[in-house]
Amino acid sequence: MNPVNVGICGLGTVGGGTFNVLKRNADTIRQRVGRDVRITRVAARQANPACDLTGVELTNDIMDIARADDVDIVVELIGGYDAAFELVKEAVSNGKHVVTANKALIAVHGNELFALAKEKGVTIAFEAGVAGGIPIIKALREGLTANQVESLAGIINGTGNFIMTEMAEKGRAFNDVLAEAQALGYAEADPTFDVEGIDAAHKLTILASIAFGIPLHFKKVYTEGISQISQEDVQFADELGYAIKHLGVARRAEEGVEMRVHPTLIPNKRLLANVNGVLNAVQVQGDAVGPTMYYGPGAGSEPTASAVIADIIDIARQIDSGFSVPPLGVAEPDETVRVLDIEEVESAYYLRMNVADQVGTMAAVAQIMRDNEINIEAIIQKEPKEGHNMVTLVMLTKAVKEKRLNSALAQLGDMPQVMEGVTRIRVELLEG
Repeated sequence: MNPVNVGICGLGTVGGGTFNVLKRNADTIRQRVGRDVRITRVAARQANPACDLTGVELTNDIMDIARADDVDIVVELIGGYDAAFELVKEAVSNGKHVVTANKALIAVHGNELFALAKEKGVTIAFEAGVAGGIPIIKALREGLTANQVESLAGIINGTGNFIMTEMAEKGRAFNDVLAEAQALGYAEADPTFDVEGIDAAHKLTILASIAFGIPLHFKKVYTEGISQISQEDVQFADELGYAIKHLGVARRAEEGVEMRVHPTLIPNKRLLANVNGVLNAVQVQGDAVGPTMYYGPGAGSEPTASAVIADIIDIARQIDSGFSVPPLGVAEPDETVRVLDIEEVESAYYLRMNVADQVGTMAAVAQIMRDNEINIEAIIQKEPKEGHNMVTLVMLTKAVKEKRLNSALAQLGDMPQVMEGVTRIRVELLEG
């Protein structure tokens, strides 16, 4: 049988790993596909010294790969939005299958690209775009296909998880840990995408779309970062029996679906609360299977290459069979499903405030909570520090709609006894 020819665009961390694993495991891959899978072309600004390019044509023009006659599968590993979008569009228009690790590309342009791929009869695969080496796309789209997915919650950004882990385990401040993450290469010089939740929102967009059979809705994901989390909040959370993690959460509700990324308190006994360092994990709740957990490296050269090559193998098999799974797991995503505004979402909450140490303050706070029908699960009140006339008050609420909580927070903010505003962090109890 003729070989399946692959062209790789980008020879950086993931591109280099993909090149080397494809070469190293060529015999195993041939056995699993039933024919050779070979790299014919690479597009890169410069050669990667870790990759032996003997017998492979090197170009610095990515469009050469998209138009080449001796390429069946274009592997897009250049990242970003614009150039990657033009590359994938050109490749698909030329009848080539595409494998990408670019979650931003899929989250923002996926609906358009999938429609074009369907018209041209080719596949766009993107397993490596979410959670690195963890096969969560395949699990949702194929392994759990008998289930109605009720919810999913994931630690899907390694940089944020590293920061929260260091703050919890070593009592370090956010800015201190961020500087180390940048020095170690976990965070970019501009860490906004990681610490403000944009990267996780890209990934959650993809997961929610597959889980609920809906189009990609990146702009509708509520996104909140971790840059405002203080060491004080980490300590109080631990005292209450919780860990703070930066979660992506998607849940099916009567009125639609929730899609949100934000810092979250999780009970310490839950598996997700114990996923530390740069590792990723996604917990999925299915109506038939119950809770399942997917855990492993969310980034890195060869872990991500593992997912890229799994997609290449799937497409190589598909070329013979003619069968492919729809990219979002359904023939036609349901455009009637509504994504809920954050004020419509129901959650429990952690609240921390500094209040005047005077008679009647606690009663006034309690009255505002009662007026807004917010029930208190637990409360901590610290003694005032010597020479200070304020105390720290921490409360855990029971589940309530965010709109109602926002009303209470506005009223608390108007109280002269409440100083410096109120810190609010959502709470997820989870199962498993």
